[in-house]
Formats: sequence, structure tokens, C-alpha cells
Amino acid sequence: MVEEYSNLTISGKGTLPNVPFLGVKEAILGKKYELSIRFVDPATAQQLNITHRQKDYVPNTLSFSYSKTSGEIVMSRAAIRKEYKKFGMTHTNYLIFLLIHSSLHLLGMDHGSTMENKEQFFLKKFAPTN
Repeated sequence: MVEEYSNLTISGKGTLPNVPFLGVKEAILGKKYELSIRFVDPATAQQLNITHRQKDYVPNTLSFSYSKTSGEIVMSRAAIRKEYKKFGMTHTNYLIFLLIHSSLHLLGMDHGSTMENKEQFFLKKFAPTN
């Protein structure tokens, strides 16, 4: 699958999940921000995690900021499928949450209460109820 919108490209194998990718991207990063979202296999996600974070496990998502106006989010569908129930969310809502989380990292936010508050704000706006 490859989907292209204005300043947004989504790629990976299989069917694109029913997630408001463009809406989340524009609400958090802005309309002019150039974002690529890649769904990758576990081995690729793990290798990227080792290379860029020196952590040897399959991450659910990774964020790479290339400039103030461009970046990339890499997601592992396998990791997301394994984890979503632990967070008491539907698969779709967890995917939306991770998209929000990764987008906030692209803005330079670090984990903490400010980031958590913004995550909840955007999750209420974009996620269907569980």
C-alpha cells in the first residue's frame, strides 16, 4: 500500500488501517509539515531501534525528525497487535494513540505530564470510543 496526501505519504504492506492519518498530522504538525509514515516488519523495526536508539527490541513506533518541517514515523503492526489490549484500547484507538504520541515527539516533546495531557486531548478528538 502507498497512500499520498498533501505533505503525507503512508507506505507498507497490506491494507491501510482506518485511521485519520491526515487529520492527526495536520492538527498536531500542521498542514505544511512533510510527514512519511511507514509500516514495517518486526525485523526492520528492531534494526532501526538498534541503529538509532541502541535498544534491541521491536518497538511499536519510532519517530525521526529531519527538520522543523519534516519527519518520519515508523510503525510495527506486529508490535501494535501484541500490545493494544494491555492498554485497554481497541486496535484502532491504540494505533491512533501511537500516531499522536509519535507526532508529539516530532514536535520535540518528551515523555511527561504535558505530553500525556496533549495525547489525551487529541485522542478524545480523533479516536472513536472503545
